[in-house]
Amino acid sequence: MCGIVGYIGNRNAKEILIDGLKKLEYRGYDSAGIAIFSNKNILVVKEKGKVSFLEELLSKNNEISNIGIAHTRWATHGEPSKKNAHPQTDCNGDIAIVHNGIIENYQTLRKFLENKGHSFKSDTDTEIFAHLIEDNYKSIKNIVDAIVLAMKEVIGSYAFAIISKHEPDKIFACKKGSPLIIGKGQEEMFLASDISALVKYTKDVIYVEEDEIVVLTKNDFAFYNINKIKLDKKIHKVLIDISDIEKGGFPHYMLKEIYEQPQTIENAIRGRIDFENANARLDGLDNNIERIKKCKRIILSGCGTSWHAGLIGKYFIENFARIPTEVEYASEFRYRNPILNENVLTFFISQSGETADTIAALRESKRKGALALGICNVVNSTIARETDGGVYLHAGPEIGVASTKAFTSQITVLFLISILLGRLNNLSFEEAYNYLDELKSLPKKVNETLKYASLIENIASEISNNSNALFLGRGVNYPVALEGALKLKEISYIHAEGYPAAEMKHGPIALIDENMPVIFIATQDPLYEKIISNIEEVKARKGKIIIICNENDEKLRHYSDYIIPVPKTLPFLSPIINVIPLQLLAYYTAIKRGCNVDQPRNLAKSVTVE
Repeated sequence: MCGIVGYIGNRNAKEILIDGLKKLEYRGYDSAGIAIFSNKNILVVKEKGKVSFLEELLSKNNEISNIGIAHTRWATHGEPSKKNAHPQTDCNGDIAIVHNGIIENYQTLRKFLENKGHSFKSDTDTEIFAHLIEDNYKSIKNIVDAIVLAMKEVIGSYAFAIISKHEPDKIFACKKGSPLIIGKGQEEMFLASDISALVKYTKDVIYVEEDEIVVLTKNDFAFYNINKIKLDKKIHKVLIDISDIEKGGFPHYMLKEIYEQPQTIENAIRGRIDFENANARLDGLDNNIERIKKCKRIILSGCGTSWHAGLIGKYFIENFARIPTEVEYASEFRYRNPILNENVLTFFISQSGETADTIAALRESKRKGALALGICNVVNSTIARETDGGVYLHAGPEIGVASTKAFTSQITVLFLISILLGRLNNLSFEEAYNYLDELKSLPKKVNETLKYASLIENIASEISNNSNALFLGRGVNYPVALEGALKLKEISYIHAEGYPAAEMKHGPIALIDENMPVIFIATQDPLYEKIISNIEEVKARKGKIIIICNENDEKLRHYSDYIIPVPKTLPFLSPIINVIPLQLLAYYTAIKRGCNVDQPRNLAKSVTVE
């Protein structure tokens, strides 16, 4: 969570920092703040609420500085408030810090520091680190050494950016478990927790690794490990363009990203279909193909939307490859002492590649000897760097907090993986060829589905005043029901639940009355007749029935209050199409309710704390 940005150079730091915070606001928007040098002192300005509130406050301040750090917050310790906003400082305001992560032993450290005479001004865990540096500096008289000692004293995850009156021509940073990137310009240096804050200014970046300390001047950078040994670091070129992180004429990032899906699905497929051999070509798995052939069991792990993608992947892999497959919440995975060995293949699914729970699950998997592979969107993210191999989504930056295009790209990549695994086993040439041929047609069919947006917007008007909703699907579309319910919850704040349609009669049917919208995913597949029976059960209890079905399916009109038609595809590929109307339904419902769809309350895009 949280967004960190820093600048040192010849330009007005305040303008660059505010611009960076706006790009990072999807990571947290409870409060925001900035620290710059003013007449050799550190000036801290912060405000509760969105970055725009901070920007308005700063517009009344004419201070110009060439160095500073800034932060947009997703609250963990301490409620959203001005006093808990970052930057936090030491007792005398000589040291200012911003932080992404959690210090788990902060209460013990706070008591220790209070006993030594330190006075605290906030309820945050973050402030502890400023006081630790202050306390260490009293005897060490070296900021880097004081930071190293503080790093050794805290337990938890963090990315810190630090400025100090003691060395006012530098920015210091350190990292453990939370993302941090350095950008190199011409006589200027940048730092941020996400590449989106940097691409406007530079394409040259350096990734900060675990337990590393960084010292930035306007002309150079220096990296050290926790033992203060200087490190050689490689500069990487990033391929993201500034246009990739702009709205492009759409009112919201979420709507833009929904409409990008024909292209992002195409990107996930491009160059990865080998029709000559009826197989998938996934270069990121090649180095581990012999171990993959020997695997006896597969685990797919992720959080939220990525977990839903994993559930769909389970259907693919077990049907095409006939390999037992489990789907695990990454947040629970390592705590149940999972049974893993060298014959287990684990995939870790994350849009950002920085999800803290998924990274922890990945490390547990590697510790126990399993082959750990990644499915993620961000090149050179932590998951991309720490896995044994994997597959990128190539979906481009996803800014909207509610994931849309990453989800359909994850399903597409999982489908390609399942074809590869199937061809290593008993999947026939003809069956694989037919599936790959149909997969290639999906971008066009998704584009056709988007043409029903105005119809879906009208349906959203009918359900926007409801307090509850039920999403029902069967087979491979049961996880789509879960995803549809999650999207509606996330951005419209309507309580929604997804269920396998047959499970409705085992409890949820008690909730159904004339005020309950029930959204069925009923495209034609082997369970089509079964789900019609479930629709009948809801109709008998006067539920408000919305059905996603194939175009020209007149049979279901008899049962429905509202029909959302979608193009027909092969049953296993239907989730990629069927989720599109659910994304639009959630979006338009949230708009009707006056909600902020790109920055829903209490949420942040990249969950980098446990």
